[in-house]
Amino acid sequence: MQGQDIALLLKLAIQNEPNLPSKELAASLFISPSEVSKALKRCVDSGLLYISGSEKRVNRTALLEFLGHGLKYVFPPAKGSLVRGVPTAAAAEPLKSRLLDDGEPPTVWTYAEGKVRGISITPLYKGAPKAALLDSRFYGVLALSDAIRSGRTRERNLAIELLEKEIHG
Repeated sequence: MQGQDIALLLKLAIQNEPNLPSKELAASLFISPSEVSKALKRCVDSGLLYISGSEKRVNRTALLEFLGHGLKYVFPPAKGSLVRGVPTAAAAEPLKSRLLDDGEPPTVWTYAEGKVRGISITPLYKGAPKAALLDSRFYGVLALSDAIRSGRTRERNLAIELLEKEIHG
């Protein structure tokens, strides 16, 4: 599995559009169509996705289990320095409004066009900041995923709870 595979699964899980063409997925995630094809195969092989014809169905229960118990171990974020970027984890919605500001610099994805200075962490995949800024719901689930990857216990637990609501609708 790769980080873009998780992003693809999250995108499909919140779309509620089982016949979303791979070409549209590639464009919305800022990855190539061939990478989408490889990611879909890896997701099917792992049991997190079922494909029948053009229909793609996410195994939501298995995805949530993996996010809650394995994501922080398989995709630990590398923390960096103070940079300009896009807020993520507890510094972004839907967590930001639910937690008190601890006075620490926010967690961000490095992004030249970002408007916030904070401590950088590596996103799940390279295109995450760009894709997130074009789709607020996708941005929310990526930020929640980053809270699971990098947050403290309270942040992780709240992120898992909010992800369950988003993914199960």
